[in-house]
Amino acid sequence: MSQLPVAVQRMVDAINDADTEAFVAAFTPDGFVSDWGTVKASPEGVRAWAGSDAIGAGARMTVLSADTDGDTTRIRFGWRSSVFSGESDGTFVVSDGLLASFTIPPSH
Repeated sequence: MSQLPVAVQRMVDAINDADTEAFVAAFTPDGFVSDWGTVKASPEGVRAWAGSDAIGAGARMTVLSADTDGDTTRIRFGWRSSVFSGESDGTFVVSDGLLASFTIPPSH
């Protein structure tokens, strides 16, 4: 497993620390979360996703594997929350040291 880029690690830490402000700060101003095709963009959208699906749902995230190629990092992660528990894939795109996007594709 390759080491996570700082921006990705910041987001994972923010989820596990239940720190919404740090979670939002990990993203670019036009950054977004795409969770199974539902896109939440801008600081307000990222904050809303954190509140409904991550931090507000008591989420814990464990990175199981990671591979970084340029500005894109693909991970397999474990997730435990009141909304979903299990394993998923995720893709991060980093821009200027912040997350431009975090995408969780449908698992089917």
